[in-house]
Amino acid sequence: MDLASIGATPKGGVKRLALTDLDKQGRDKVVSWAKEAGLSITVDQIGNIFMRREGTNPDLPPVMTGSHIDTQPTGGKFDGNYGVLAGLEVIRTLNEQGIQTEAPIEVTVWTNEEGSRFVPVMMGSGVFCGAFTLEHAYSMKDVDGRNVCDELDRIGYLGAEVCGERAIGSYFEAHIEQGPVLEDADRVIGVVPAVLGLSWYDCVVTGVESHAGPTPMPLRKDALQAATVVMQEVVAIANRYEPSGRGTVGFVQVFPNSRNVIPGEVRFSIDLRNETSPLLDKMHEELLACISSVQADRGVKVSLERVSNYPPCPFDADCVNAVRIATERLGYSHMDVVSGAGHDAIYAARVAPAAMIFVPCKDGISHNEIEDARADHLAAGCNVLLHAMLERAKIAK
Repeated sequence: MDLASIGATPKGGVKRLALTDLDKQGRDKVVSWAKEAGLSITVDQIGNIFMRREGTNPDLPPVMTGSHIDTQPTGGKFDGNYGVLAGLEVIRTLNEQGIQTEAPIEVTVWTNEEGSRFVPVMMGSGVFCGAFTLEHAYSMKDVDGRNVCDELDRIGYLGAEVCGERAIGSYFEAHIEQGPVLEDADRVIGVVPAVLGLSWYDCVVTGVESHAGPTPMPLRKDALQAATVVMQEVVAIANRYEPSGRGTVGFVQVFPNSRNVIPGEVRFSIDLRNETSPLLDKMHEELLACISSVQADRGVKVSLERVSNYPPCPFDADCVNAVRIATERLGYSHMDVVSGAGHDAIYAARVAPAAMIFVPCKDGISHNEIEDARADHLAAGCNVLLHAMLERAKIAK
């Protein structure tokens, strides 16, 4: 709640966009808490913050946890922020209990996870793992023409450490689920074995606009009616590939969008997701088959462009098992939940063994000012995080 007061909105949410003055205030607050807990602070060239508690064996790479503190324009208190503060709570608990670990423990704040002000999303972790270059990230501009490099410098978080040179022994990320599955199943902890892969498409259906009255039904080339066939198939494909299939049409433009004109062109988005590349490939092939059929049957032209394609991210089996064992040892109800949303853990998993811990959020709502979570659920997730990290970092003898 203290962190959420920085950028608080009238509806109870948070607006703290990446690399703004409010982001600086949030970063400064988290860093001050880390220093109070005795952590050393390092900032890398993309502004990622690493807060370190030393272990007894300096040769071991750190066990890391973290997330982000930037938000959507109408964001909530918990998305990302919970993962960072849960990591700090792990540190405070170790301090209070006088527990020393063999491996160092680090809590990380990744830069610009949300991608609301600057693209791409998950920028800090993406640069760290080499998904895109530092130069590319630096050059990205917001709507006012300000670039990432200058804004990092302006708020005092343009660090010197070379991105990606920091070793990671393993990585855990605690997060609200951002969906309704855990709440619906009345489970406290989601053990996350993987993150769904994603394919985004732009689809354009071109027919012939003509008068709605004089044109008989059999002689029409109605772009909208043809488009709705494809849209329905998107949902049908996802239903055929349960439980992790997802199919969404979220953006539609109709031309000329007039009451008594048969639509001549429809542009819309398609979002397909699944947990393995072969399943996602099958969904793609079925989408192409539907489009081919619609063109033949309806006398329209359909163009499809894949504009984004992220492969599924299976997490490390040992790290996932550490989460599951900790959950069972603590006696929390749990279930496996494949993440449908992207997280910094996806990129961390490219350079180190990784896993995630989910806790429920009220009504499954996130990226929304009314986003909420129960205190006992948040505490449970933090307890699981503590025990999973200790299993990897080892308690010093």
